[in-house]
Amino acid sequence: MGVAEALCRTLKTQAERRHGGGLARSTYAVVLAGGRGSRLKELTDWRCKPAVPFGGKYRIIDFTLSNCVNSGVRRIGVATQYKSHSLIRHLQRGWAFLDGRIGEHVDILPAQQQVAESWYRGTADAVFQNLNILRRDGCKYVLVLSGDHVYKMDYARLLEEHVAREADATVVCVQVPLADASSFGVLEVDAAGRIAGFEEKPAAPRPLPGAPGTALASMGVYVFNAPFLYEQLIRDADDRRSGHDFGKDLLPHIIGRYRVHAHRFAESCVEMFNGEPYWRDVGTLDAYWEANLELAKITPQLNLYDQDWPVWTFQEQLPPAKFVFDDDGRRGMALDSMVSGGCIVSGATVRRSVLFSNVRVDDGALLEDCVVLPDVVVGPGVQLRRAVVDRHCRLERASLDDPRRFRATEKGLTLITPEMLGQAVHQLR
Repeated sequence: MGVAEALCRTLKTQAERRHGGGLARSTYAVVLAGGRGSRLKELTDWRCKPAVPFGGKYRIIDFTLSNCVNSGVRRIGVATQYKSHSLIRHLQRGWAFLDGRIGEHVDILPAQQQVAESWYRGTADAVFQNLNILRRDGCKYVLVLSGDHVYKMDYARLLEEHVAREADATVVCVQVPLADASSFGVLEVDAAGRIAGFEEKPAAPRPLPGAPGTALASMGVYVFNAPFLYEQLIRDADDRRSGHDFGKDLLPHIIGRYRVHAHRFAESCVEMFNGEPYWRDVGTLDAYWEANLELAKITPQLNLYDQDWPVWTFQEQLPPAKFVFDDDGRRGMALDSMVSGGCIVSGATVRRSVLFSNVRVDDGALLEDCVVLPDVVVGPGVQLRRAVVDRHCRLERASLDDPRRFRATEKGLTLITPEMLGQAVHQLR
């Protein structure tokens, strides 16, 4: 292929994606966003994991939804269940820009007991209970996505490989350290890329041939031919022994019986860092804290400044961040940090931290290695290190005197929520 021909092909592909063309236009994406994320402890007491704030101004689910929009997949359904109000409000405010007049939309798919008097019983059941919506859409392919991972991926490349291989289903996989593999579904793949074996969260994961310190893990990203998926979901729904989960039930059944291929994430990752694709399961407090603080480094692995692949979200109208006072002992400054709109750092010091919107840090306060969620007030003289502070907290020196009130992780991280401070933010009575 000549240079001119390659350029024309690239421009045509980009134009098709911008206008919802190609395979992406024939695809409906189901984003599974109903889980609590219990390993995040009290951070998900009042919100589901996909709605947890991330990266200074985003929600975790924004990365999956942005991947869809940037890939040209603009017919999207978000399946919600656990404490979904925060998530639904975010979707309504931040994702209503798609144009329904040309078939673009984000549908909210709450558990409505459409099939029986039960909520979503598993990931596969969440899609099964919305089969009528998928069928009415008339899509040829269905993307099934997790709404609680942070990564940048071109789903159009995945769809192209899926069709080229004439697969019934394709599972996206990534190499992970063997020590971490027991937290994922682990794949065995033959030389042709077909999946030969699958174990969901095995106690003793099998290493990847040729790379003994790693395993091939499922990312929870799948593409199915639509009729094939409908057939398998109905079969699974009729199986009383099934837990109705993609990883535990549906995938083990179809592997070996049908054409199920693996797609390496590195082939469709939007950008690489030192030769490695970026993908994070921010499912624990330590992982969540580390992934946020990594963004404040000089050259983070995840590039939020990429204009060719923007991360979309709800853009709240806020004034710029402000840093005031420049006196000895009373200097407002932030070093190696990310500070969002609406923040005021008043005669205080912020180091290696991420401040979300509308955070106020008052005179003499010091924040080091902290992730501070929106609408927090850090009072005068507060000294805080290695912490995650939940939304609406009001921190005073006296309120932090007893560390036993807060959640501490094995790595020495502290989680602080309004309830731990005795502040009645969420009133049920």
